[in-house]
Amino acid sequence: MLVTSQKYVIFAVQKIHSGLNSQGIVFYLQNRMKKVIKSLFPLLTLWAFASIAFAQQVGTNSLYSRYGYGQLSNPAIGASESMGGISYGLRRSQEVNPGNPASYSSLDTLTFVFDYGISGHYSIYSDGSNKQNLYNGNLDYVAMQFPLIGKIAGSFGLLPYSKVGYSFGREQSTTDFTYQEIYSGSGGLSQVYGGIAWELFKFASIGANVSYLFGNIEHTRQLPLINSNTLARIKTDKFRFSDVKFDFGLQLTYPLSREESITMGLVYSPKINSESTIYPYDRLINSSGQVTQQLESDTLTHQSFQLPNTFGAGISYRNNNLLVGIDGSYQTWKDMQYPDYLDGMTSETRFNNRYRLSAGAEYVNDPLSRNLLQRIRFRAGLSFANSYNNVNIYHPTNSSLVGTDGFKEYGFNVGFGIPFRDMYNGRVSLLNIGFGYSLLEPNATYMIKEEVFKISLSMSINELWFFKRQFE
Repeated sequence: MLVTSQKYVIFAVQKIHSGLNSQGIVFYLQNRMKKVIKSLFPLLTLWAFASIAFAQQVGTNSLYSRYGYGQLSNPAIGASESMGGISYGLRRSQEVNPGNPASYSSLDTLTFVFDYGISGHYSIYSDGSNKQNLYNGNLDYVAMQFPLIGKIAGSFGLLPYSKVGYSFGREQSTTDFTYQEIYSGSGGLSQVYGGIAWELFKFASIGANVSYLFGNIEHTRQLPLINSNTLARIKTDKFRFSDVKFDFGLQLTYPLSREESITMGLVYSPKINSESTIYPYDRLINSSGQVTQQLESDTLTHQSFQLPNTFGAGISYRNNNLLVGIDGSYQTWKDMQYPDYLDGMTSETRFNNRYRLSAGAEYVNDPLSRNLLQRIRFRAGLSFANSYNNVNIYHPTNSSLVGTDGFKEYGFNVGFGIPFRDMYNGRVSLLNIGFGYSLLEPNATYMIKEEVFKISLSMSINELWFFKRQFE
């Protein structure tokens, strides 16, 4: 790249001496650099997808990710996350919105949008008498949106569905001694999606996503060494989930005036019935960590895994300065099949039907001003949800099972979007910075309270890719 840049500078100097005006030089340099960036784009995309495939195996330290499929991810990305996670009623051409596939058709026929995001987390866990602080972070998603033909547009990307990441201990006692069991887990589910949307007529659009949902989840239980003459036993249960997921969306827009409109969105994702094999690994190790004996374990085939129906609805109002919206979703998790072997729970106690409500707003003082401060987009949002999974609750002194229950999740987000206008083609890209706080409030005594502070950074790159220039 250094040699390439030097070549462009030398060319510019030569053109100055030859009489070419500065405007022509700037045009040439911009045009050539765009070609270089676009030539590298496939490699950058491949790198991003490879990175996120590994990065999505982290991103949480929640003890509640021990149960079910882990901690679920919200379908809202980028700027939407700073507005409480609303997505069903959002319809904007400058940002990718996989939460409602009908939104893709808002794109004009000349624009390509590339969106990606990263985040960092600081978590506080407490049981009333003890606290623990943990840090985490990951690359969250990659998504792109592009026109296809006429009033049809498409999208493609990689998103998280759930994350598993935990490590904790629990004391056990016998007549002779007390020891501690150590539990840990990792993995999660991701989805590679491809979507399409069609604007049926001026104010109505439909769309659909087809996703390949996949991932590995691993749970480990370890009995540490009691003294140097005894063995430790490590038991690991691992399974891989893969299936096809569908999402169907509808958006209706009603113009109140030339500058005002209301958009209503509906989304439905049908239930998934899947099977997988559980691979148990049971082994003994010595004080040096070497495996001394591999215990017999039966591989469990044709285990049933199900994901629920999801119903979502949202509505938003927007004008030149303000956007406000509210979303609601409902998932039929109750009685979904999941192997009892993995958590020792039953279908009656494992899952809850989940509902989620969110509301948010965005304000910009003057989107057309030359003053950058006037064009910054300020965002805020709130959210509330119950837990889709219950957990086993143990008494802290005698480790006896006292019941099962879940938690409530409260969220608050703020953020802002900094616009960058490409002087070459007039397109506006956005750097989005968000700050979030979420509280997982237990429903019962002896459960862990979780507080998570999150900072997220995303970029929505808006490019003029499909314009046929008449000259070079």
